[in-house]
Amino acid sequence: MSLVLEHASDLAARIGQPLGASDWVCLDQRKIDAFADLTGDDHWIHVDVERAAREMPQGKTIVHGFLVLSLIPFLQRGIYTIRQRGKGLNYGCNRVRFTAPVPVGSRVRLRQSVKECLRLEDATRITFESTIEMEGQERPALVAETLLQIFDR
Repeated sequence: MSLVLEHASDLAARIGQPLGASDWVCLDQRKIDAFADLTGDDHWIHVDVERAAREMPQGKTIVHGFLVLSLIPFLQRGIYTIRQRGKGLNYGCNRVRFTAPVPVGSRVRLRQSVKECLRLEDATRITFESTIEMEGQERPALVAETLLQIFDR
């Protein structure tokens, strides 16, 4: 069950604390191919299943790092909900590291904690420690400091 908060500013009370983890999501070849079509990043390590079987260490294609990063807004919806809120905008990333390749068929989830919560005139800007974990792997796929700005209702 996800954390339910009334206002974005309520996240300030959770600085330094884990918020929780999302559900697992499977990253199959269909999703990789769709991302490649959308972004134009069609490098063979992502889309050429036959060549990857011959030349990649695990014999599989790997998920685009930016596809993994782009899952954060979707996955964080499963971690917390804010009842009284206006629009929310991705404000950027202070730091992103792709720490391990994600083979096709992997299941990933997001784990987040609040690093900073800044109250603005009509919004709250939250800085998160965001980690994408791979099921069955100790090393995460991605570690990032992400920012979200949520406006008042």
